[in-house]
Amino acid sequence: MTLARALATGLQYILPHKTLSHIAYKVARIRYRPIKNWMINRFVQAFNVNLNEAISDNPDDYEHFNAFFTRALKPSVRPISSDPHDVVSPVDGRISQLGPIREGRIIQAKGFDFSVAELLASDTHTAAQYAGGQFITIYLSPRDYHRIHMPVDGKPRYSTHVPGRLFSVADWTAQSIPRLFARNERLVCYFDTPLGQMPLVMVGAMLVSSMETVFHGQVTPPYARQVTQIEPRPSQPLSRGQEMGRFNYGSTVILLFPPGSITFLPELAPGTPVKMGEKIGHWSTPEATGE
Repeated sequence: MTLARALATGLQYILPHKTLSHIAYKVARIRYRPIKNWMINRFVQAFNVNLNEAISDNPDDYEHFNAFFTRALKPSVRPISSDPHDVVSPVDGRISQLGPIREGRIIQAKGFDFSVAELLASDTHTAAQYAGGQFITIYLSPRDYHRIHMPVDGKPRYSTHVPGRLFSVADWTAQSIPRLFARNERLVCYFDTPLGQMPLVMVGAMLVSSMETVFHGQVTPPYARQVTQIEPRPSQPLSRGQEMGRFNYGSTVILLFPPGSITFLPELAPGTPVKMGEKIGHWSTPEATGE
């Protein structure tokens, strides 16, 4: 580790994560037109955001910066893979890691891993359901589309809101801070799917001031003080490709799949960019295969 990275990593431990995120939450919701339009225009320039994909490319159409950040896209720019047995990417982003869950642990980066049980803040029985299964971690950068969609058909079952820090989740941090994704505040959403029970984990991060779902509404803030189980509001099953939530600022999504349920595309690897709706794998069940 270089001296610069060591200093940046050390700074992560002492920064007031939640205070900074609370400030970001307030600033992102300023409605004064000159300020919010300036923030939007500067952000577009700094991160080379493709406004041609957005339903509106006019800053005046967004009530505040966060409305722009969580902007909707034109339906035609994110077609959903047509095969109903395809697993599709839930977000725009870049694959951080993917592969088998070995001995109940998930790879974070070279030399770092963490257990399924601590990620889910679950008992050993729940975590054991994914032993020998597959996982994929996708990082959303600031320039990405920040709504989260269903990778397969599923009905919300319940969610677990887990307290924690708000470390950055950029690649350099994932390579420097042990158990990063199991330490940050997160929302673990469980779905009943044709593959079995599937957790979708929304991981908070520095300046990620709010996470919300279509079946819970806004979950953070307030930030969690203890692990809390949240029952979904009455809701219908969600179709593959349908929106299930969003990050107000970018972060990371982790998907876990039961053993024998999914095969990822062989060309996928850490660093591979993905778009929401693109095929990332194919699912099967004993019923589907005739076993």
